[in-house]
Amino acid sequence: MKARKKILLTGASGTIGFEVLKQLYKNKELYDITVFDVKSSKSKRKFNSYKDEINIVYGNIFNENDLNTIGAGQEIVIHLAAIIPPLADEKPKLSYLVNTVGTEKLIRSLEINSPKAFFIYSSSISVYGDRLENPFINSNDNLKPSLGDEYAKTKIEAENIIQNCKLDWTIFRLAAIMGGHKISKLMFHQPLKTSLEIATPVDTARAFVNAIEHQEQLSKKIFNLGGGENCRITYKDFLSRSFSIYGLGDVDFHPKSFAEKNFHCGFYDDGDILNNILHFRNDTLENYFENEKHKLSDFKTKFISIFKKPIKNYLQKQSEPLIAFHNQDKKWMDHFFNSDK
Repeated sequence: MKARKKILLTGASGTIGFEVLKQLYKNKELYDITVFDVKSSKSKRKFNSYKDEINIVYGNIFNENDLNTIGAGQEIVIHLAAIIPPLADEKPKLSYLVNTVGTEKLIRSLEINSPKAFFIYSSSISVYGDRLENPFINSNDNLKPSLGDEYAKTKIEAENIIQNCKLDWTIFRLAAIMGGHKISKLMFHQPLKTSLEIATPVDTARAFVNAIEHQEQLSKKIFNLGGGENCRITYKDFLSRSFSIYGLGDVDFHPKSFAEKNFHCGFYDDGDILNNILHFRNDTLENYFENEKHKLSDFKTKFISIFKKPIKNYLQKQSEPLIAFHNQDKKWMDHFFNSDK
């Protein structure tokens, strides 16, 4: 019998990471799976049903001693561990420590212990910065993170480390991943006219899993990963449909609640290249919204509908662009808004 391929998955308790784990586990006869994650009640709960058939290693990605417990001879590494917004914005030092330093320390450990490993990295559309005026994005476009986007900077630095390492590698720059999101103040940072291409966690995970058997085609290359033409919409319309599903009514916030610039997202003009290799796309915007509907009970939707006004009032109070506008804070107004013409 052919030996199982040794797979290391970091960040397996995250939204995408857990989907990757589930898909790998369906082929457990092919893969010897090791997950590396921070020990928490969330990760222990998620891994509990797998604990007898996968290798679970708990630790911090930036701790060399923890990384040395992963073991030698890993053949495939799917690196998803990261601090993402809004926490990345609130704790930029932690974001840098995990996203950049952690990636470098993981690579250095692998170069010693698993030098033949194929390193598959999850980067972000945020590295392209504000694309309101030119929303069609190609993977060879200049990287220009939006002003103050520390998360994007950590991803760019990690990409540079990967491209100069001794391992074989590929980088996927993920579009807006929708599914399992919680509403937060970050929703107001994105301009309503943003061109938005989404991908679901399931489709995204499928790309990472399918990449295992396509090393030669992916080797030393960077790809944009998005849902394609059937997953494109404006941010305003996306919010409108989402609010309708949740029973929140119209997106009728104060006009200055949403930023007018300095975010990211767009349409991946070359996104079909990766899909033609990995054939990971199954979902569309329509079935995304259908799935969101099915997650909600009639009772919950009715409850939200009854209290939609105080809920939206609470949300609006979280809007940092609106706070800057009300305070006439010139620094932050310049950051969020276009100058009056």
